[in-house]
Amino acid sequence: MALTTLNPAGLGFRRELIPALQQAVPPEIGFFEIAPENWAGMGGRSAHTLRAFTERFPFVCHGLSLSLGGPGALDETLLRRTRDFMRTHGITLFTEHLSWCADDSHLYDLLPIPMTQEAVRYTAERIARAQEILGVRIGVENASTYIAPPGAEMTESEFVRAVVEQADCLLHLDVNNIYVNSRNFGFDPHAYLAQLPLERTCYVHVAGHYVEDDGLVIDTHGSDVIDPVWQLLSHAYERIGHAVLTCLERDFNIPDLPTLTQEVTHIARLQKQVFATAPQRVQAQKVA
Repeated sequence: MALTTLNPAGLGFRRELIPALQQAVPPEIGFFEIAPENWAGMGGRSAHTLRAFTERFPFVCHGLSLSLGGPGALDETLLRRTRDFMRTHGITLFTEHLSWCADDSHLYDLLPIPMTQEAVRYTAERIARAQEILGVRIGVENASTYIAPPGAEMTESEFVRAVVEQADCLLHLDVNNIYVNSRNFGFDPHAYLAQLPLERTCYVHVAGHYVEDDGLVIDTHGSDVIDPVWQLLSHAYERIGHAVLTCLERDFNIPDLPTLTQEVTHIARLQKQVFATAPQRVQAQKVA
């Protein structure tokens, strides 16, 4: 189903939620996000269950393991499998992390890319190749990081902008990741936001996090969204200037569907407040 929904607030499609969603999908949920690695090529009951949802509701693909900035060869087999999966289910938007997670094998973590001119060129070329295979422009997500790779030639926001512009791709804005990094590395999240190419924003994530005893902030997606992150999301909407698909991420400590729906509803409420009217239709051509 095309991304033309009156409600651009959505939720991650989790197996734990399927029984409740089969009973009824709350009208507050305008779309679902899915990781293609977890579903592409799957048959049987799982495939049938997914198809029953994708025939009725818009979906977005958010990749987990493409390793756009990694040293290993770009996984073109995964890209083709993802392309076929998207076509089968009528999905038009794919996003991935601006990070790396594999070399000879997967590392099961999202690691920061060195912020150098050479890394910009290298990563942008891989994004361009991914777009060529998928047949759509993709959104790349600013990632949460916990170490600063040596030899940086630019700030993180400058790096994100440079990659997005050189690859001529779209921006997947994660406001919680900005907040997490701002706490861990001591910068102003609102100033960071202002330096991004927000005119290219195709998709937004909002989530909760965890603060360690020593003050380190971890992007867990395992708790409620806090007020400073909601405020940053509202500020992002003001700068973007139009309603944009926004997904609530919740990957563990998953509460019941009514509780999650309250946060999804708050996303839609913020969009309505910022834009002063009901959320506008999000056109498929915005992300194609």
